[in-house]
Amino acid sequence: MKHAIAVCTLLIGSWFTASVPAQAAIDVYEFSTPEQEAAFQELTATLRCPKCQNNNIADSNAELAKDMRQKAYEMLSEGKSKQEVIDYMIARYGNFVTYDPPLMPSTLILWLGPLCFLLIGASVLVYRSRKGVVASSQPMDEKESARLHALLNDIEKEAETPHAASGSAGESKVKK
Repeated sequence: MKHAIAVCTLLIGSWFTASVPAQAAIDVYEFSTPEQEAAFQELTATLRCPKCQNNNIADSNAELAKDMRQKAYEMLSEGKSKQEVIDYMIARYGNFVTYDPPLMPSTLILWLGPLCFLLIGASVLVYRSRKGVVASSQPMDEKESARLHALLNDIEKEAETPHAASGSAGESKVKK
């Protein structure tokens, strides 16, 4: 009985999966020259998908990336250069589509931001380390010195006094 139920479940499951159409599609582009194909491959690997953030348009399945691949193909087929395609994509989607944005006032934060964070972090570390050195190099006043000696004497007395295996250590903690 269990065997028959398992076979029926398997048959029904395979029927449902066989009836689902495949969703994956492969873009096929026909190029007139191998140079155009090489330029297309290079462009799709170097242009970033604005929707996917860190995927290039060759690896992205987003509709926007598909449109960008199609436009790159059309422009290359029309005889445009790689730089013209990149310039078009930058004009349309902004400097974000390139992994290496140009140095200009609007992208200055992209170039100087990491350096600023490193400088701020190093400054904080130097400030905190010097602050600790200055605090530890100041001499103790008489009250702090007396308290330190009292604590050291208490520790020495505890070390000299033999404690029983059970109870005395716990009792000394309770008394303090």
